[in-house]
Amino acid sequence: MILVTGAGGNVGSELTALLAGDGHPVRALVRTGRPLPESVARSGVEGVPGDLNEPTSLKPALDGVRAVFLLGGYNDMPGALAVMRDAGVEQVTLLSSRSVVGGHEDNAVAGMHMAAEAAVRASELAWTFVRASGFMSNTLQWIPQLAAGDVVAEPFANVPVAAIDPYDIAAVAAESLTTPGHEGRAYAITGPDSLRPADRLRVLGELLGRDLRLDPLSEADARTKMTAEMPEKYVDAFFRFFAEGEFDDSGVTTAVRELTGREPRPFADWARSHLEAFRA
Repeated sequence: MILVTGAGGNVGSELTALLAGDGHPVRALVRTGRPLPESVARSGVEGVPGDLNEPTSLKPALDGVRAVFLLGGYNDMPGALAVMRDAGVEQVTLLSSRSVVGGHEDNAVAGMHMAAEAAVRASELAWTFVRASGFMSNTLQWIPQLAAGDVVAEPFANVPVAAIDPYDIAAVAAESLTTPGHEGRAYAITGPDSLRPADRLRVLGELLGRDLRLDPLSEADARTKMTAEMPEKYVDAFFRFFAEGEFDDSGVTTAVRELTGREPRPFADWARSHLEAFRA
């Protein structure tokens, strides 16, 4: 049995569907008190309540589980991993970030992923790290602006990112969870191209048949906008990444092809499959 945490998220929902579709026994961890996400329910996967911030709550979900797909950033990662180990879990695949390579522990984003990786390494469980580039699904953040007009105001407009489709992250995670030989490996995975926000917007506009325009935000306006959307420590982290040059997420790797036998999906494919969300 494989337990998928974050099963209602962009990566977890894709992974749950992939594993179930390939006939692997899979269970979805559902935040205590919340309903099973519709995307998970459609796949026929069992949902079990639990909270990674409360490690002892995980015990029912871990019954008979051999491997776990794990997200980082929770309050007591060592405690959660200890509960997994004591329940008989043998293997963990952790969703991490390319920012850990050369990263700084005092950067809230890189530091969170670095701490999660350190906890997994210390857990005595077999592990694989899937270090992903920025997600194509972050483009969904543009939906409210596109509903209001044809202009998207975006911070860090000149920064290219080798954004990856969450489906490809899930495919790599599924490979690591279901086939041997990935223990102790860290995979840096990306999409096929390095794109700036204007590149993504152009593709989206062509698919929607709209003349869309990007409005690059000044650093001051970007900080104001982002501070309204997330804690200040994360705003500072992204400014360190993309305004001060602390992290370059533009390099394209071949890992998806090497691990799955096919090329990673281009942004146009991701956008096409999510087009209805932008038309709502």
